[in-house]
Amino acid sequence: MIDNKVAYITGGTKGIGFGIAKILLENGVSVAFSGRKKEDVEKAEQDLKQISENVLGIVSDVKVLENEEKAVQQTKEKFGRLDFVIANAGLGIFKPVDELSPEEWKDMIETNLTGVFYTLKASVEELKKTEGYYITVSSLAGANFFENGTGYNASKFGVVGFTQAAMIDLRKYNIKSTVIMPGSVATHFNGNIPSEKDAWKIQPEDMGNLVLDILKMNPRVLPSKIEFRATKPAK
Repeated sequence: MIDNKVAYITGGTKGIGFGIAKILLENGVSVAFSGRKKEDVEKAEQDLKQISENVLGIVSDVKVLENEEKAVQQTKEKFGRLDFVIANAGLGIFKPVDELSPEEWKDMIETNLTGVFYTLKASVEELKKTEGYYITVSSLAGANFFENGTGYNASKFGVVGFTQAAMIDLRKYNIKSTVIMPGSVATHFNGNIPSEKDAWKIQPEDMGNLVLDILKMNPRVLPSKIEFRATKPAK
């Protein structure tokens, strides 16, 4: 059972993270989520409280370990425990490698990859106490390289390798670890504005339902890597 459990989700103010938060709240999980911008966090928290009061918005930049440590502490102070961590925060900058700036490279690697490590580093001792679950959100770009994707591919390939190696390290504590690799999701990622034209894509709530299914699996089952695709090709 997952009701009365507590989740912390990074990048939870919109898109995939918000969709996961919504589904978990609807199924009795208390949810703390974080985002970098205070106004976005406040709006998302207000929207999610329409579902449940058991929600906490936190301002945190996953590139800063101390931010994530404070976020985990706030989650514990609010809800008393931490059972599930979903490391979802990420960004994408798509340019030819000779045009990609060092600053852009650093921003992607530190957010998409180092941030995943910091989130786990900040939460792992709490997950040991609850024999919890650590889920990362990579991408099909974590297995398939493409033009203009050097920085993004590097970060998402890294998330896949990191999560699977962490799975082996954490199993002795009865902590589970899964990496989800979605294809096209209808979000604001890379400047997109979701609309009817995105109906063929995976929806944020689909990601939420997948996370819910993972968390409800029998304790003897550990899906280490899940590729999650839309059934229809891009139009």
